[in-house]
Amino acid sequence: MKKKFLIVNANYYKDISSGLLTSAKYLIPKNSKFKIINVPGVFEIPVTISKNLKKYDAFIALGCVIKGQTPHFDFISRASTEAIMQLSINSKKPIGNGIITCLNMKQAKVRKKKGAEATKAVISVLSQK
Repeated sequence: MKKKFLIVNANYYKDISSGLLTSAKYLIPKNSKFKIINVPGVFEIPVTISKNLKKYDAFIALGCVIKGQTPHFDFISRASTEAIMQLSINSKKPIGNGIITCLNMKQAKVRKKKGAEATKAVISVLSQK
């Protein structure tokens, strides 16, 4: 499967995003090409994917949102997830959602390998006939 992947990596939490990125890259098929674009936070992921829809076959969104004292967590998580889903449906291109939402940093550190799950999901959709 020779495809072009774009990984959009929100690196607000650099340690977490690094783990997500490493686990995602590991599973991209060897004969495929990929590019990584780093963005400051998960809210910037959908627009970055949108700007690149015609250039790539598939996308992997990576990032982490950790719940704080305000409802900001809920707004950002919901808006990002809904935007990614709409982009995927409208473009008919797979977008792996590797944005983890956690209550604290301890949970985030345990889930750093979730980038691989997003990559597996994208590859599965690309393999459909």
